Amino acid sequence: MKVKDAIKPGETTLSFEFFPPKTAEQESRLFSALDELRIYNPDFASITCGAMGSNRDKTLEWARIIKQHGIEPIVHLTCVAETKAKILIQLQEIKRLGIENILALRGDLPKEERGRERHEEEFKYAAELVAFIKKQAPEFCLGVAGYPEKHPQAASFSDDISYLKSKIDAGADYIITQLFFNNRLFFDFVVKCRQAGITIPIIPGVMIITSLKQIQKMTEMCGANIPDKLLAKIELAGDQAAVEAIGVEHAISQCRELLKNKVPGLHFFVMNQSGPVGRVISALRI
Repeated sequence: MKVKDAIKPGETTLSFEFFPPKTAEQESRLFSALDELRIYNPDFASITCGAMGSNRDKTLEWARIIKQHGIEPIVHLTCVAETKAKILIQLQEIKRLGIENILALRGDLPKEERGRERHEEEFKYAAELVAFIKKQAPEFCLGVAGYPEKHPQAASFSDDISYLKSKIDAGADYIITQLFFNNRLFFDFVVKCRQAGITIPIIPGVMIITSLKQIQKMTEMCGANIPDKLLAKIELAGDQAAVEAIGVEHAISQCRELLKNKVPGLHFFVMNQSGPVGRVISALRI
């Protein structure tokens, strides 16, 4: 099923995004978590390519395994440092696997490619990838990323919204946002998008804090902020279990408000752990 068909008025989709494992043991734990979360009947799930362009080669294999688990997969397709010929080959392979959904992203430059002049690239921005896919394989359902707190590399919020609009104009079907911890930022982001003429569904991305060190690294990378009161509570937590309890409590409160405001879906960034996400979903009764 295409994601755009799963999003229906008056209903809320449920989806998961897993992070790429680096070892066979981590990969085993990831798919154990996927099995454990399958009881919540997610509408779709994905596994990221990895920071700095790592694990690109395994992205399609992971998507195939997600599909074998009975969940609709989304393939993360990044275009930075890629040629049109290679992207076309990947599109053909995705189609061969019977996968209909792609999240079109610029992505991080692989380590071996950093320092190279970007004017040599065939794709510089995700909007160009969206347009290419729509021309070469219009049957795919395409999602793109949105940033409630502005992309860290954008000159201004208005520039970032304009760039997001270019991805929509190129043919994107829905938006999944980067993580955030203050719902007001998300609601304001949606208003700005609508004012800019963006009408497609905007699905909020939700991260459950389970580790202070981990979330500080994540927010630094994506430009998100942790509210002062929440950060203070986490810093005062006595141990890992206490941090996780605070994170779960905040996520439940955050999701309840999002659902009250009739968001089209909840997209959980799963740190390859089924427990925290399961506790949030059970509390929400969705």
